[in-house]
Amino acid sequence: MYNEKKLLDKLKVVFSFAFIPLFAFVVVIILPLILGVAMTFTTWTGFSGSLFEFKGLENYLTAFTDQGFWDSIKITVFYVLLTLVLTNVIAFGLALLVTSGIKGQNFFRMGFFTPNLIGGIILGFIWQFIFSRVLVSLGEAMDLAIFSASWLADPDKAFWTLVIVTVWQNSGYMMLIYIAGLMGINKSVLEAADLDGANAWQQMLKIKIPLMIPAFTISLFLTLQRSFLIYDVNLSLTSGGPFNSTELIAMHVYNDAFLYQNFGSGQAKAFILFIIVATIAITQVKIMKKMEVES
Repeated sequence: MYNEKKLLDKLKVVFSFAFIPLFAFVVVIILPLILGVAMTFTTWTGFSGSLFEFKGLENYLTAFTDQGFWDSIKITVFYVLLTLVLTNVIAFGLALLVTSGIKGQNFFRMGFFTPNLIGGIILGFIWQFIFSRVLVSLGEAMDLAIFSASWLADPDKAFWTLVIVTVWQNSGYMMLIYIAGLMGINKSVLEAADLDGANAWQQMLKIKIPLMIPAFTISLFLTLQRSFLIYDVNLSLTSGGPFNSTELIAMHVYNDAFLYQNFGSGQAKAFILFIIVATIAITQVKIMKKMEVES
């Protein structure tokens, strides 16, 4: 009887603290996900009174046969690979710099992190002004052919503006994760390596990087997730142009569903994107977890 009462008291405590976040999770995440998947098999748009007709896999067939969808996937994959590598290499380098004991390193940490605090829409407009006005004026004044015209008007260069802005925005955030990883390394391990004659490069490759695998796991996961689902910067910086050369997958899905009113196929594409991102993210985490070592 006593044990049952004790268990009941524990359940009351758990219910009291967990009910609100659990309810919010179900309402905000689970129900919309279920509703969204259900919509991929119908003509329903989610609004009361709209046509509801079961279409089976027709929306998925439409999605898979849409060349624009695959073009956006290709552009997005290339964009993700570039931002993944550049962001984490730069972030790791910045983390090494601001933990090296240089003068004013706390100021540099704040400065490198600041771009992450700017909203994506505002950030896109700021860099749109830089690429369209500032760099063009600089190119004309210094006779630099590379900046003679706005990169945003060139299909080959507009893509790189997205890469530059994304890397500039996210590097500071990932830097903090790498700083935490570097600060978490046991100093005695580095001291022992120093006594054994290991130079800075050897300590980096053989000690610091292996012991920082958890930090790399988190940073790579966040970079993948952010890059695959980016929309705000894509919208305000290039709007998918010129000639859809920078229309990343999130923008393509949004345009198909809400701009062209193809809710069924748009939702099917969104679910396909979810499967792709989830598969890649889970695979990445599993691989990185196997690489972790203990100090």
